Amino acid sequence: MANKLSESIRILRRKQLENKTGLSRSGIYAKLKPNPKRPGDFDPSFPKPISVGAKAVGWIESEIDAWLEQQIKNSRGA
Repeated sequence: MANKLSESIRILRRKQLENKTGLSRSGIYAKLKPNPKRPGDFDPSFPKPISVGAKAVGWIESEIDAWLEQQIKNSRGA
């Protein structure tokens, strides 16, 4: 019997993440890795992907939702 936590977890693949956040593929990966040429792109608060297969990753939707809520608060000065 699965516990309630695992039943509520939803994994977003990259295309779903792009649609949800409005970020491009390169924008997503720029947030994950520091780049001295573009230091403003890196965001240590951006949720890290998890492995969902041999060559596949996904993001936990609830973590993305929390990040988006924080971005809204930050942009509105709340």
